[in-house]
Amino acid sequence: MSVHIGSPAPDFTLLDSEKNKVILSAYKGKNVVLLFYPLAFTGTCTKELCYMRDNLALYNNLDAVVFGISVDSLYAQAEFKKQQGINFPLLSDFNKTVSSAYDTIYEHFFNDMDGVSKRSAFIIDKSGILRYAEILEIATDLPDFNAILKCLNDLK
Repeated sequence: MSVHIGSPAPDFTLLDSEKNKVILSAYKGKNVVLLFYPLAFTGTCTKELCYMRDNLALYNNLDAVVFGISVDSLYAQAEFKKQQGINFPLLSDFNKTVSSAYDTIYEHFFNDMDGVSKRSAFIIDKSGILRYAEILEIATDLPDFNAILKCLNDLK
């Protein structure tokens, strides 16, 4: 499947680190930021999610909800969230269906860990339309947080 800006965002249901079902379409009426990341407990992933943790009020003030998504188990997500004090939901895409739907999965990754989510950022508007997509090929690169904030500001 291929995602394109201006098209409906692929809907999904995933479990968060507290074992709650999160259904993307239930968030219509809110802007949604999806942050896919390769692996919990790694340096760049920790830096990315802690940046979001520390700046979450900026996103909340722009009427946006934020979700972190990786192929880690919900148990790993729960421990990572606890250790880092993450203040937004982390979703487990253990079966890789959502990462695949958003075209954000490494076929081959470091140390033969195939099927890991690429670091990516997506914004879905209040109507469920994809308005921003950034898929990074280099796992140590961070999303362009200024561009994400600008897009959210433009959606006000």
